[in-house]
Amino acid sequence: MRHCKHYARMGQIRHVAQIVMFISLFSLSAQAQNRMPPIPDEEMTEAQKEAVEEFRSARGEPRGPWSVILRSPELLNRLRGVSDYLRFNSSLPPRLSEFVILLTAREWTQNYEWAAHHRLAMEGGLSPDIASAVADGRRPEGMADDEAALYDFCTALHRDGRVSDAAYARALDEFGEQGIVEMVGLSGYYTLIAMVLNTARTPLAADGTPALEPFSR
Repeated sequence: MRHCKHYARMGQIRHVAQIVMFISLFSLSAQAQNRMPPIPDEEMTEAQKEAVEEFRSARGEPRGPWSVILRSPELLNRLRGVSDYLRFNSSLPPRLSEFVILLTAREWTQNYEWAAHHRLAMEGGLSPDIASAVADGRRPEGMADDEAALYDFCTALHRDGRVSDAAYARALDEFGEQGIVEMVGLSGYYTLIAMVLNTARTPLAADGTPALEPFSR
């Protein structure tokens, strides 16, 4: 009987040890996942403190990619101006500018970027069915003429690195030269942001669910 109690006790100890080890490994994994977490204020350099105060006064707390880019405070300052123009002042309406961003997030399987802009795309008037098709890697059905021109242009640019004469002519007819340049600017800028997020492995919010799976290529 005494031996039975001893083995039962040892089994309990091993079980507890396994649980502790699992929790420790999970914690380490979670920490390793986010390579560049937000920098505490007390650990920032003077240049970072100046950049983050300027950012906070203009846009609020730097989250997601901005907390990563803060490692290069001058780059953060310069990119914020590009972001402000492309997001809020370009010639493309939100329905289309956010569509470009979703296409870019899909190409890079960037779930943080997708989550941040899916809601904005819906608010801007993009059809949920179009967004769902993009998330699945399908060409959306029922697109308006400007949406189809944008989709073909941006998809070719991302996947082929160039745009055919036919796709260019159609985009030119819909958006003009300024609109084309700004579509390219949005695609390039949000490619940069996707690369930053993928490099840093910036996680979704705790309650976030990834909407994108990697393409099978």
